[in-house]
Amino acid sequence: MRMRGDFARLIPRLRPHALARELLVKAARVKGVERPCAVDATAGLGEDSLLLAAAGFEVDLYERDPVICELLRDALLRAESQGELAHLVARMHLHEDDSMVALRVLNEGGARPDVVFLDPMFPARQKSALVKKKFQLIHRIEAPASDEDELLAAALAARPRKVVIKRPPKGPFLAGRKPSHSVVGKAVRYDVIVPPPQA
Repeated sequence: MRMRGDFARLIPRLRPHALARELLVKAARVKGVERPCAVDATAGLGEDSLLLAAAGFEVDLYERDPVICELLRDALLRAESQGELAHLVARMHLHEDDSMVALRVLNEGGARPDVVFLDPMFPARQKSALVKKKFQLIHRIEAPASDEDELLAAALAARPRKVVIKRPPKGPFLAGRKPSHSVVGKAVRYDVIVPPPQA
C-alpha cells in the first residue's frame, strides 16, 4: 500500500461555511484572542492541524515517529505550491519531537499556548474494515498512545486555556479525566478541558 498525505482533498472543508460547522473548530475556538496559537501534540498526517490553521490558529505540530513525520513534511511542502493552501500551511510549524517533553519545556519557558490538541488515536476495532486503510497503516507504524496519563499531564503542564481531546463518540475519557464539556458528532467526540485560571 502506498501512503501519501494529501491536503488538497480537504479544501472543500476549509471554506468558511463548511469550516464553521467543523466540530474541532467549535471545540477549539478561543474568544477574545486575535491570533490564537495551538499545539497539536499528536500530529499524525496533520489534517486536524490544517483545520485549526484555517480557523486562524498558528499551529505547532509535534510528531515523534520519523516515518509519519516525513510523510507530513512532504504533504506540507507540496501544499506550499497550492494557492488555496499555501497561506494556511504557512501557519503550520512541524517538529519531529516528543510532545510530552516539548509541552513541559513550553511551560518552563513561559510560552503558553491557547489550545493543546490531543488525538491519541482510537483503540483498534474488532472489525478492521471499519478503519480506513491509511489509519490501519498508521496504527502499524505507531500504536495508539498507551501513556494517556502522561500525555494529558504534559498537556495541562503547558498551562493552555483549554485542552481539546479527540475521542470515539462512546469512548472513555482520556486518562479518566472528566471534561468541562464535549462537542459530539456521529463519528467523533471532542472533550474540552478548561483548566482553572493560574496567576
